[in-house]
Amino acid sequence: MILPTAFVAVLLTAGNSSAFDLITEAEARLPPPQRTIPRGGITRGPSIVIMAPGSDKDVKAPFAIRVNFEPHGGSKIDVATVKVTYLKRPLIDLTPRLKGAISETGIDVADANAPPGTHDIRIDVTDAEGRTRSALLSFTVVK
Repeated sequence: MILPTAFVAVLLTAGNSSAFDLITEAEARLPPPQRTIPRGGITRGPSIVIMAPGSDKDVKAPFAIRVNFEPHGGSKIDVATVKVTYLKRPLIDLTPRLKGAISETGIDVADANAPPGTHDIRIDVTDAEGRTRSALLSFTVVK
């Protein structure tokens, strides 16, 4: 039996249907942000533990993003306040792209795409007590 060409094309592309563009080529070409001096007080904000991708190795797209949020003092993570920002000029809010992957326990993405290069992403998390913590997710995508 000979399959119609359109059906074969659908079969060949079906494997990557779950991957999405976390960062576009145009966004990756933007200049880095201006340097800022971090401000903050002494608080026991939630911990942000980056599980994948590791900053000590290169990744190939598509790649997984796994970040754990750990609240302290019996508090809970306020999911509505989680913000994920691609550090470029201007800053790019990636939160809407990751909305379905963000939960009270962290961020879990199986297949994210980004163009080759080094990418820096800031993750801001606030708990129900209003305590905020930020972490930098930095990784390099290779061809």
